Amino acid sequence: MERPSQQRRAQHAAITHEAIIDAARRLFVERGYFATTVQDIAKLADLSPATVYAVAGGKQGMITELAKRWADSSVLGESLRALPTLNVPFEVVRYVAQASRAVREQHGDTMRILLATAPSHPQIAQELEASTGRYRGTIRKVAEHLDGLGVPGGARFIDDVLWFYFGYSGYFTLHDDNDWEYERAQEWLLDRCVEALGVERP
Repeated sequence: MERPSQQRRAQHAAITHEAIIDAARRLFVERGYFATTVQDIAKLADLSPATVYAVAGGKQGMITELAKRWADSSVLGESLRALPTLNVPFEVVRYVAQASRAVREQHGDTMRILLATAPSHPQIAQELEASTGRYRGTIRKVAEHLDGLGVPGGARFIDDVLWFYFGYSGYFTLHDDNDWEYERAQEWLLDRCVEALGVERP
């Protein structure tokens, strides 16, 4: 059993780590990964640079943590657990639209950071590849489920269509670039996707 002093130290360490990651995320979005320094992050988190290095392992450690949080998003796991309970194709696609929106709202800034930084940073490119693989793997399982429900075109075609609408570009273009509200973007993407798949809307 932990002593109270140990519990306080653990809580303080967790709070410090979270402050660092939050500061890094904010600055990476505002300035870009390369233009942000550990000193900038330390200043925003109200910590010393030495503490930032000790707790988070420098910028590489911070962006790796952000990528891990996206890859381990509870939304992806929940989507896979819910999939067997959805037996109407339209309801499946609507669930994907909702889940992809939730992922984008929670981790869209991390996606942007990784996509912008990966071409010039091999390690971050690996992080992006791993996170994309997990995200696309979830989409692929949805495609296989829809194929089993009789949606035409085969699992590969369904996977491609789902990724086109609910991968990276759809919400980035409509919400980030065109200032659409997430609700409007979700409904538009859903309508276009079910049309492309030949899925009937109730």
